[in-house]
Amino acid sequence: MAVRSIVKIDEDLCTGCGLCVTPCAEGAIEIVDGKAKVMKEELCDGAGFCLAVCPEGALTVEKRDAPEFDEEAAAIKMAEKLAAGVTLTQKCMNCGRSENDAVLFPARTKGESTWVCVKCLPALIHG
Repeated sequence: MAVRSIVKIDEDLCTGCGLCVTPCAEGAIEIVDGKAKVMKEELCDGAGFCLAVCPEGALTVEKRDAPEFDEEAAAIKMAEKLAAGVTLTQKCMNCGRSENDAVLFPARTKGESTWVCVKCLPALIHG
């Protein structure tokens, strides 16, 4: 155990929408009984890509005692998700470019959590 950054999910705020599951490429977050849960703390790298897409603000990153991040276990979990057909790649809500082709930012527009690329961001901001 070591003090490190890890995602915390407020179950009172979580609606179980599942938007946080896909950005967690390591597979630490799953929906269980209608709520998002960090299933294995050693899979959470604490990067927080899941935070910005939560429409309820139920996710935060906190520093606390947690098991060390297990890069090997995370790689295995990612491979399992890919084999099951889960898409791990985010896409721009406007042009469809993937995170492999452009820098993407989490964004909220029209009450929805989504992703937008650098090229489309100015149009989203300025209309």
